[in-house]
Amino acid sequence: MTTDSSRTSPPASGGINTFKGQERALRADRLGTGGLLLSVLAATAPLMVVAGVMPTTFAVMGIVGQPLLFVVLGVVLILFSVGYAEMSRHVHNAGAFYAYISRGLGGTAGAAAALVALVAYNALQVGIYGIFGFEVSGLFATYADLEIAWWIPALVAALAVGLLGWLKIDVNARVLGVLLVIEVLLVVIFDVAALADPGKDGLSLHAFNPDTLTGAGVGTALCFCIAAFLGFEQAPVYAEETSRPHVLVPRVMFFAVGGVAVFFALSSWALTVATGPSAIVGTSQKQSAGLLFFLTESRLGGTFTDVLHVLFVTGMFAALLSFHNVVARYAFAMGREGLLPAAFGRTSGSSGAPGTGSLLQTVVAVVVVAAFALADDKPTGDPTAPVLHLFTWFGNIGALGVIVLMAAASLSVVVFFVRRGAAGAQAWRLVTSALAGIALLVIAGYTVKDFEVLVGAGPGSSLSWVLPGIIGVAALAGVVLGLVLRARAPEKHARIGLGNEAFQLDKAASS
Repeated sequence: MTTDSSRTSPPASGGINTFKGQERALRADRLGTGGLLLSVLAATAPLMVVAGVMPTTFAVMGIVGQPLLFVVLGVVLILFSVGYAEMSRHVHNAGAFYAYISRGLGGTAGAAAALVALVAYNALQVGIYGIFGFEVSGLFATYADLEIAWWIPALVAALAVGLLGWLKIDVNARVLGVLLVIEVLLVVIFDVAALADPGKDGLSLHAFNPDTLTGAGVGTALCFCIAAFLGFEQAPVYAEETSRPHVLVPRVMFFAVGGVAVFFALSSWALTVATGPSAIVGTSQKQSAGLLFFLTESRLGGTFTDVLHVLFVTGMFAALLSFHNVVARYAFAMGREGLLPAAFGRTSGSSGAPGTGSLLQTVVAVVVVAAFALADDKPTGDPTAPVLHLFTWFGNIGALGVIVLMAAASLSVVVFFVRRGAAGAQAWRLVTSALAGIALLVIAGYTVKDFEVLVGAGPGSSLSWVLPGIIGVAALAGVVLGLVLRARAPEKHARIGLGNEAFQLDKAASS
């Protein structure tokens, strides 16, 4: 994607200044450091990662050194965050990724990034409904002796999330905060119990040995593990709803990525200690997603394990709500700038939330869940289909999209500051952004190359190119949209990524 020469100050009038001020802007001062941090961290779904992603990575990839992978990825994402955070001081827009990319690489690239972000975050959110419905169905069967189809709790959750999405963001932050703190606390209790009662190899640090990162599965394991971090990059999406975005957004991003890296590295190490590094792969293959619960049963008892099962579900609900809020704000930013119909660029009057964007995301979720429910062939079909298909397919589509966006944003940081004549002053940030961009491109390449492994498809399956192709189609559609706007509505094209800045120019011109 190339830099558009038209990325200068937008025209003072033209086309999209028809809304009232309150409808064109998200409500400021809704979130402080704590609320923003909790909203961002909820998307990482720590219990879902520890109970789901980690055992899968051990079992499928056979990589004992998963804790070290989290450390390596933490370093890469901190390098990425250096330039990304600096951009957040200059650009305050709910469009985040696409706003940053448009400032550096031009409006057409920004339009492509906008559609990729909309598709990717929708996919990440909708995919969770598969495992959520499956787990809730299992809880009813275990504790209430009641058989219900997975899609019933999934649809109920979609409606509940949609309702919460219409409320004030600070109300959402409180809901997310309570759920997040409880699930993190339970994982920490397990970590302590595992270290206090290690497996046959004792308190072994073997999982941090670089020799454990050898073999063909390392690249694919990187893809699995980087998906666990997704959420930290969402902080700039809420910039317009904070009182001091230039301070709070960078602070929260570094807290989030650093905290997530340490937390996941220690928790995955605790799993290896609990079983012994020599047994972690075999035990994970045997227990699968039940590994964590198997280990807590013997160390912390049945009651703790039962509570953990429930919090596993509430943690997924928190992630659903967090991703829902992000999608709604991307849709709002795109509607405000002419990339979606203007109705999406309005906020609801009472809460100041992007209500139309919230409604869009809810409709997408309900339609996709309903489609998978209709395709579900139980009782003759595979009862794990919603997990293996909806969760796995959509989760990896979303992860690929976000990895591509992060790589493009890294390039955009470099171009943005070079074009502003600030290359010297920002030299070290440009170096870190370039290094992060290269690393992210390598991970994206592995993700595409090994997509059939990530989604559990057989060799030669069309899913290996159809599913990642969705991100490519979204990017291509965005490029076409950008080129059409540039040719037919240059005033809208010039506003891509400007957010409230374009709105303020419109106000100044009309006053």
